[in-house]
Amino acid sequence: MSDITKLLQAAGSGDRLAADRAFALLYADLQRLARSRLRHGSALTLLDTTALVHESYLRLQAGGGTSFADRHHFMAYAAKVMRAVVIDVVRARLAERRGGGAAKVTLDTGLAEGLVDGLAAHDDEVLRVHEALDELAALEPRLAQVVELRYFGGLTEAEIAASLDVTERTVQRDWHKARLFLRVALR
Repeated sequence: MSDITKLLQAAGSGDRLAADRAFALLYADLQRLARSRLRHGSALTLLDTTALVHESYLRLQAGGGTSFADRHHFMAYAAKVMRAVVIDVVRARLAERRGGGAAKVTLDTGLAEGLVDGLAAHDDEVLRVHEALDELAALEPRLAQVVELRYFGGLTEAEIAASLDVTERTVQRDWHKARLFLRVALR
């Protein structure tokens, strides 16, 4: 059992020092995950990589008592939390646009790529992708997990396969099916 796995399990048992140490050891991986999340979306939020990692960490801590079997499971869960953070920020921005009354300051972070061949270009589309992904999760949960881990989590096929305990070829097939579903759902 690796040191990170031991720390994650201790953190799940309520050991705050173990949670802080695990976060410190996984910080670079969480930064990569956040960078991937922000790179693959449009100019979604005013969050930068560090803010996304820290907000996600706060939500992980607020959840409390969550136990992780290993690093892969932790990173998969962190990807879901990051997705939730981004969706919440997008929803808040849309609410502001509809009469929030606050002065709007736009920061261009140079993010331009979309989820499926440029489909997620605006805040409304990000929410449509989120809703389509929820619909996919109701029909095919594993396909939705593959999308979350690959798109929102930035994990490789090998990492996804290890996290879901399937083969890389299964991940490739699931990714292909999920992209087809999302293309149809987002038209």
